Amino acid sequence: MDQLTNWIFSIEGTPQGHTVALVLALLAAFLHAVFGALQKGRYDPWLSRGAIDFGYCVMALPVALFVVPWPERDLWPIYIGVFLIHATYKYLQAMAYSRGAYTVVYPVVRGMGPLFTVIGAYVIFDERFSAVQWMGVAVLMAGIFGLAAFNMKYLDTARDTLFAALGYAVLTGLFVALYTTYDAYGIRFAENPFTFLVWFFVIDGLLFPIIALVRWRAMADRPDPWPLLRRGFIGGFVAYFSFGSIMMSTRLDKVGEAAVLRETSTVFAAFIGWLVLKEKVGLPRIALMALIALGAVIVEAGG
Repeated sequence: MDQLTNWIFSIEGTPQGHTVALVLALLAAFLHAVFGALQKGRYDPWLSRGAIDFGYCVMALPVALFVVPWPERDLWPIYIGVFLIHATYKYLQAMAYSRGAYTVVYPVVRGMGPLFTVIGAYVIFDERFSAVQWMGVAVLMAGIFGLAAFNMKYLDTARDTLFAALGYAVLTGLFVALYTTYDAYGIRFAENPFTFLVWFFVIDGLLFPIIALVRWRAMADRPDPWPLLRRGFIGGFVAYFSFGSIMMSTRLDKVGEAAVLRETSTVFAAFIGWLVLKEKVGLPRIALMALIALGAVIVEAGG
């Protein structure tokens, strides 16, 4: 762990650090789409999220207590903010997923994130995008919202709750931008980035298992808890590399660029929706996904 930490320190702000940040952001994109599908799958989204949070909290706790350095005292107020922001984000996301189709809700959530994250990174970290990069953001967002609009046009389920789902999706997207910027501040503030990450998973995983348990006990037809917990531990493992990758990326390089590259997760989500959730794709969606990828390439090339 010490060698890995020292390597992270040595590449911060270097061309190698930029390359590693790029790879981590793209890895986060793919895994975040997997993570979203795990939450949206066969179980109630509240139960899925509670199981996932329980999984990564339990797995992170021994590492937090016995492996990484103890958080410095000034880091605990930041963790309070982390807890409140992520709890609100997860609440809004569960409300959106329980009311709308995955291929409609997910692109709207992710589409709101890049613009507000780039603005937040400018205000907090004084990061500036070139005109070419702003064009890339516009192209990427056009592809994401175009994908959401196309999916909505041909939607054959959950139409009666569509507008409520979209409202929650927009709010969720705003909190995506908020937590991305805030987490970047936290991991940059921490003396040891792995301390921040491990304790993040412990603290972030405390609330939703309780909410899920209360909800599960109130159900007339309760699902078997063991497959749900198994999914939770798989999702928790995915979360380590998804959220961990994007947070480490924002420590190594620009927050705004990492956030934009992560939103290529919408492309991966569309393929997951097609392969796993059996939702239709077709040529128009493929063209829109290509537009999303093109926007990300423009942002990276214009940096």
